[in-house]
Amino acid sequence: MNIQNDVVVSFHYTLLSIEGETLETSLDAEPALYLHGHRNIMPALEKALEGKTSGDELEVTLEPKDAYGERIEGRIQRVPIKHLANVPKRIRPGMAVQVNTENGVRSVTVIKAGKFNVDVDTNHPLAGKALTFKITIVDLRDATADEIAHGHAHGPGGHHH
Repeated sequence: MNIQNDVVVSFHYTLLSIEGETLETSLDAEPALYLHGHRNIMPALEKALEGKTSGDELEVTLEPKDAYGERIEGRIQRVPIKHLANVPKRIRPGMAVQVNTENGVRSVTVIKAGKFNVDVDTNHPLAGKALTFKITIVDLRDATADEIAHGHAHGPGGHHH
């Protein structure tokens, strides 16, 4: 089996800055899952995975426009703290936090923290950065009818209902 539309892909990854600094990895956790062809991951990354098979390893470098987008100056917004997901005990400037929005959870960076509100930069914390993904494909399987209907993978590393 190879990666194509409606295949659930289980993979490990390490995300590196262009300078080679490890920013994130799944190697110490369950593999990540996504449903191919349903825009669950960055389109350029999904395209690079097309046709690969279990056991394949690849390294993909994405320019900012293909990763988290270009950085747009002046994207500051005041958000009530109650709209933050998984609020840490102490919120500090420079922290990456997640905001619950009408379009789902978004990653933002704290600029200033108050008692009831935070000012955040709504650019993704990795916006404007070229990134390298080192990926090992762990397993492939056909998606279930429910996964296809919902548009995402279910189970460990995927979405749970």
